[in-house]
Amino acid sequence: MSTTAAVMGTGSWGTAFAAALADAGTSVTMWGRRADSVAQINAGCNEDYLPGLPLPAGISASTDPAQALAGADIVVLAVPSQTLRANLSGWTLPSTAAVVSLMKGVELGTTKRMSEVIMEVGGVDVERVVVVSGPNLAKEIARKQPAASVVACSDPATAERVAAACATGYFRPYFNHDVVGTELGGAVKNVVALAVGMAEGMGMGDNTKASIITRGLAETARLGVRLGADPATFMGLAGVGDLIATCMSPLSRNRTFGENLGKGMTVAEVIEVTKQTAEGVKSCHSVLDLARQAEVEMPIAEAVTSVIDGQRTPEELVDLLMSRTRKHERI
Repeated sequence: MSTTAAVMGTGSWGTAFAAALADAGTSVTMWGRRADSVAQINAGCNEDYLPGLPLPAGISASTDPAQALAGADIVVLAVPSQTLRANLSGWTLPSTAAVVSLMKGVELGTTKRMSEVIMEVGGVDVERVVVVSGPNLAKEIARKQPAASVVACSDPATAERVAAACATGYFRPYFNHDVVGTELGGAVKNVVALAVGMAEGMGMGDNTKASIITRGLAETARLGVRLGADPATFMGLAGVGDLIATCMSPLSRNRTFGENLGKGMTVAEVIEVTKQTAEGVKSCHSVLDLARQAEVEMPIAEAVTSVIDGQRTPEELVDLLMSRTRKHERI
């Protein structure tokens, strides 16, 4: 019996994941808010987000969420994280479907992880909530370049079912039980990537960027362990793997956004020029709020947030981090 998936969202990562599902033999219906995006997908492409890359057969799209969700064995949520609550409020999810989060953020105001929002608003049992994360640069996966990711769920059978539905010759899913660590790795790396981008924009070298990445990983692990995550998660694909890809690739929106800030542009100017924002620009606030609630020190996240809010310049961010009290290197 073939698997049927609904992919809610027609952005770059949602579309790339839909392609992996289709290449694995899963029947996919995508939902999009904009009729022109839906029309492109039904014509076999997504020129708005993945220009020049044909989509595999087995993918259709609709502007009607009920049509996309009808009969789905797997529901993939690929909307911006800060819109998840509003979207879920208007959708009726299939009662037995695995619900997969591709989103990498923490909700503003509530500091809830995306899995928590899914359970709260969607009424989804914990054993049906799945998180997919890792070094997932959408354009590379859409080009069928080899990549691996983590499929995290508290129920091993559900994790294995979702992994089987998206496993291809170019996309290799591993599975684990650590939803908390997998989600936090995906959310915090966007904030660290903004800092690395600022360093790049200011002309700083690889030593600087490697230092930020390494200490950013320490911050992420510190927060994750406090919130119950498995420390080993941060040494894997959803931790250091995702962090390296997002911080070092010019395909990363967060890294590119930070680079423009490092060159002297304001947040508003970057948005105006690029016509898009980056996940970390919003989630840096919620990540920092979550850290303060957990009483975890996250100096990089705090410094990035102050730059985003216009309280510091990128140059002052570097000075702030370099002048902190010296201490033993530890998580």
